[in-house]
Amino acid sequence: MRSIGETARDSGLGVSALRFYDRAGVLVPAWVDPVSGYRWYAPEQTDEARLLARLRRAGMPLADLRLVLAGWSGTDTDLVRGLLETHLRRLERGLADARSEISALRALLDQRENPMPTSPPTASVRLSFPAPALAAALDAVRFAAGTDPGLPMLAGILFDLEGDSLHLVATDRYRMAVARVGAGAHDGPRVQALVPVPLAGAMRALLSHDEPVGLTVGGDSVTLETGGGRTAGQCLDHDFPDYRRLVHLPSGRRTLVDVPVFRKALESGPVRTGEVSEQDGTSHDLSVLRVADDGTVTVREDGDDRPDDFAVDRGYLLEALEAGGRERLVLEFGAPTAPLAIRRPDDASTFSLLMPVRLDG
Repeated sequence: MRSIGETARDSGLGVSALRFYDRAGVLVPAWVDPVSGYRWYAPEQTDEARLLARLRRAGMPLADLRLVLAGWSGTDTDLVRGLLETHLRRLERGLADARSEISALRALLDQRENPMPTSPPTASVRLSFPAPALAAALDAVRFAAGTDPGLPMLAGILFDLEGDSLHLVATDRYRMAVARVGAGAHDGPRVQALVPVPLAGAMRALLSHDEPVGLTVGGDSVTLETGGGRTAGQCLDHDFPDYRRLVHLPSGRRTLVDVPVFRKALESGPVRTGEVSEQDGTSHDLSVLRVADDGTVTVREDGDDRPDDFAVDRGYLLEALEAGGRERLVLEFGAPTAPLAIRRPDDASTFSLLMPVRLDG
């Protein structure tokens, strides 16, 4: 007999997926310990699990999975071949529909872009900030900047100046971080600059003292001047997404956590294996969180899932806690499909959002 962990490792299916297929009656373990509930699989079931993994990667629906697995070992393969062909045609129709819709969207984008006249150069704006405030804002958002070469518009930090606020924003699709610095009296038009991450790092290195620093944003460049040096560079020539549309979330359940204690629970607690990331092609460690009635947040073991549990990339959550910069932070849980918000209890304008991650199965 093979344990569920061994079967998961040798088949390519996650433990959660095996538990799901057991509950669905697709791949039932050969024996379940009546005391612990632990699942054990016969050696030949590893091949069935590998078959399930292939079909799952192909996106076959559950109803067809049952029939393929039931007919796989039989001598008459017509049923299995028919199901595979039917599913392939379904995928091809779906791809054709997707191509048609994307072509229509591209045409709409072309119509929007072509009539637009060239925007006049943005006038330079120079502002002064306390070095610690700007440093703290950079520290709060840099971790969320994107690294996907296919999405260069996310490979920087947005400096968004409007009114009396300078917002710094970064996102890689899976997380977003926002921080605010008071900008004093700026009564001009809104100014935005997308600062490359290396340039933002050079700016942060100069912010080691308490004196005011000068930030100049204009045209396609940004310059930071301090008493100890100066750094400047070109901005990224891309449009950053409208982050304001992404940060207004329905109110969720808020709970205050002790960051050192919560971090220890995450680092030493159980982890799951999630979906393979589109970003780097690897499967990330997940922590599954549950909020008790008294507000206590716990990291859950596998096999004890509830619909309102929240699965999140553990590494991303640890980085967000570090960037929060407080001994206590507020976690705000909405629906399991909505982002998890990590907020400072004393500063509503600096926060980060983490997208939930689907468990295998």
